[in-house]
Amino acid sequence: MTARNPWAARIRLSRRALLAGLTGLAVPARADGAPVAIGAIRWDAWYAPGSVPTAAVERALTPASWRDRAPFFAQVPADGGPIRMPPPDQAVMDRQIALAAAAGIDFWAFVSYPAAASMSEGFRLYRASAIRSRVKFALVCEAVRWGRQDAPGEALATHPALLADPDCQRVNGRPLYFLGFLSDEGIAEAWGGIAGLRAAVDGFRRRARDAGAGDPFIVLMTPVPDQARRWVPLLGLDGVSAYAWQAGARAAPYAALAQTAERGWAAQAALGIPVVPTAMTGWDRRPRVQNPVPWEGWQRPGEGMDRFYTAPTPAELTAHLRRAIAFAAGQAPRTALVYAWNENDEGGWLVPAHPFEDARLRAMRGAACQPLPADRCLRRAD
Repeated sequence: MTARNPWAARIRLSRRALLAGLTGLAVPARADGAPVAIGAIRWDAWYAPGSVPTAAVERALTPASWRDRAPFFAQVPADGGPIRMPPPDQAVMDRQIALAAAAGIDFWAFVSYPAAASMSEGFRLYRASAIRSRVKFALVCEAVRWGRQDAPGEALATHPALLADPDCQRVNGRPLYFLGFLSDEGIAEAWGGIAGLRAAVDGFRRRARDAGAGDPFIVLMTPVPDQARRWVPLLGLDGVSAYAWQAGARAAPYAALAQTAERGWAAQAALGIPVVPTAMTGWDRRPRVQNPVPWEGWQRPGEGMDRFYTAPTPAELTAHLRRAIAFAAGQAPRTALVYAWNENDEGGWLVPAHPFEDARLRAMRGAACQPLPADRCLRRAD
């Protein structure tokens, strides 16, 4: 399957939860002036017309209730016909880079797939851009992409060299890397136990150093405190984060989602592990409930339409993002993550929506600039 496993769809914090017009570049900072890097997760199902994932998101967003979620570059017929994603376009990617940089986003955290997969088309377009240095990149790797003890995955072979790229985001001089979606069962099955996976982590670090990247700053993605408490030290990892936060609420206000995330950051910090807090731009996967996607085979059409959080107002989103930046300022990585740049069908996005609704991106800009007076925000033209 070229799309991701059903990770974020069944998140429960109490159980096995997981979780153009702008110009200028904001550099958020702590009171002492040390910068906070802001990243946004990218899940790029939008760039391969005819592929399984792109067809699925087209179908999910076509109903009238969801058409206004389509990214600005989508083809959205006025007569209500099916939404279509256009062929990959370098100019579209370049514009996204300029918009993200203008909003104060320092890097995109790309969910990683095999190089030949349709889901890697967004990353390919990014790397082909002449202006990509405006927004750096990090990789988010599902554990399954590392393969098995007896059959290492493509990621183990290719990611170390990518970490040596000068546009890879760094933490204290070390390339940033996210590893997530682990389970005790998966560790036992694929690696014969924690010692086998630790050997893979050590080998990954060695290959990254050999490639000239240095020692990666590897962040475990999990919203489950017990997993972080056990796995971070046993695997020799450097920090903890989460892909997303939510608690399965029914038609709850956005404030409840923000509170869930912020409680999650605090629970992670209580473990004494460096935290990269993940802020939530929303969680409302009703498009996928109404029209299930192939990689979520457990989803029955219409089942769970009451489980969502209302969309944030710009002021609510700015306030939550500011709190994430302030929290990150007190953590050693001094890095915050945002769910998400383009999880439009799950309700979490910053990318302008069709035709060019950029309220969320402007909320991001407001949060990124807040810690510094407006006249001290560093600026550069698109």
